[in-house]
Amino acid sequence: MLGLLLGTAAPASAHAVLRSTDPGDGSVLRTAPRHVTLTFTESVGLLTDSFRIYDPGNRRIRTGSAEHAPGRSDTARVSLPARLAAGTYTVAWRVVSADSHPVSGALTFSVGKRTAAPAAPPTDRAENQATTALHTIARYLAYLSLALLLGTAAFVAYCRPPATAHLRTPVLAAAAALLVSSTALYLLRTPYEEAAAPTAGFSLSALTHTATTRPGRLLLLRLALLLLAAAAVAVLRKRRTRIPPRAGLAAATVLATALSLTWSASDHASAGIQVPAAIVSSTLHLLAMGAWLGGLAALLWTLRRTPEPAGLPASVPARFSRLAFASVTVLVVTGVYQSWRGLGSWQALTDTAYGRTLLAKLAAVTALLLAAACSRTWTARLIRAAAATPARVPEPATGPPLPELPPQPPANPALGLLRRSVLLEATAGLLVLALTTLLTSTVPGRAATESVQAAAAPVPGIPTASVTTIPFDTGAAGGRGSIQITLDPGRVGTNSVQAVIYGPDGGLSAVPELRLTLTLPAQRVGPLDTRVTDRGGYWSAPSFTVPLPGTWTVKATIRVSDLDQVTVSAPVRVTR
Repeated sequence: MLGLLLGTAAPASAHAVLRSTDPGDGSVLRTAPRHVTLTFTESVGLLTDSFRIYDPGNRRIRTGSAEHAPGRSDTARVSLPARLAAGTYTVAWRVVSADSHPVSGALTFSVGKRTAAPAAPPTDRAENQATTALHTIARYLAYLSLALLLGTAAFVAYCRPPATAHLRTPVLAAAAALLVSSTALYLLRTPYEEAAAPTAGFSLSALTHTATTRPGRLLLLRLALLLLAAAAVAVLRKRRTRIPPRAGLAAATVLATALSLTWSASDHASAGIQVPAAIVSSTLHLLAMGAWLGGLAALLWTLRRTPEPAGLPASVPARFSRLAFASVTVLVVTGVYQSWRGLGSWQALTDTAYGRTLLAKLAAVTALLLAAACSRTWTARLIRAAAATPARVPEPATGPPLPELPPQPPANPALGLLRRSVLLEATAGLLVLALTTLLTSTVPGRAATESVQAAAAPVPGIPTASVTTIPFDTGAAGGRGSIQITLDPGRVGTNSVQAVIYGPDGGLSAVPELRLTLTLPAQRVGPLDTRVTDRGGYWSAPSFTVPLPGTWTVKATIRVSDLDQVTVSAPVRVTR
């Protein structure tokens, strides 16, 4: 499982999607702009180094501090010097989306004219792989320990296992793991946002900065709740005070709900549409997930720790079967709502990484439900066997001996089968948790769709340019994306050609080879090779002649690796 998480740890997934920029990406301006403004699909947080702007000579220029536009939390802007030299400028940016995940990218704009070799986007903002991997592992362990802690508590409160189960050990282990993983997430918060090394989180400035952010405050609240609960339990044990069952259940419910809120208030539910309803749904989803999957682990522990088959009352798995059924009902209702909210359309289910990850999770949940159905069958047989077993009759003190009862079997076969099915169920639950962690690190389908639509919009600053966006799919892993082709001015005569390639997450993507040709089928002209070259971040041809007006077919051959390439095409209208 750790290998799966490390192998799939990718650069920061963009949850706040860039909707528009001013100046537009690739635009040519007559005069230098006073600001660079980015508009996103949701509110964003700014870092101390959110913008880095480089001049045509690839030298960083001094700018003002990053800020939001007045009354707009979904924008980020930075002021520029009063005078900018002619040429192409590169803007590297990095912000934190409302659901706590950092997002970064780059764009270019030109003042007066494009330079022959625009500056390449700087590489010093690349994700730190160690920080990303540690942050992913800590998040997964936090989910796992929360499920084990909540589920074991619910199992003890409702299913009433025998004292021989010794469930104190998994409860303490889960609480300790949750405390350690939450502390690690707090220490890694600033390095994760700023793409820095893990050791950067130990500085006083990083610790202070994390405490001022919403994710940092929620992590502090989680740590405070855990420490407060531990202190309360220690005091009660020292004084040997017994709490009334109802009061203890109420306190545990409040604690579980508060802990779940520290997740739902900082992830996908905290941004986008219908935020209050989404937070309630996400909290219920987490509670139901913990009751089912954590309860599974507690049931498996109880089954394996019970020395004799007769030592486990049939009422324990029977009660858990009812608890699991109620949890699954809540999971289905809240899961359907969250899937609709995250996807936005049926097409996003197959066309976005979020949708494909959700399909994988649904497959794992289906396997989990099949294992649960088997467990429910063996539980029913166990209950019937317990009801059919005659009671033991004590021997009389005097008088003739009673007739002997038939010997009882040493073990109930249904109990052994129940152990196996619960083990299979718990294994499928681990896979569901891993996919849930990956799902929370993936761009929601609704946001990814908005990104594609924003990419297809006309580029500001080039009102007469012809802009065409073509999706492509090589069939290989990570081989999906789109190419945006700009023909400027889109008229007969000399034009400039630009091509920008976007990856599956909507961010800029570099490919080793690209070929663009234009064909006019009506006049049997072409294919004409545009001879675009890689200019560091985008491909362009500064001078390309289109001889005739009409509807041309632009064909793009994109090679994404040594073995994978694809050819796509679309019509382009050229006027006189």
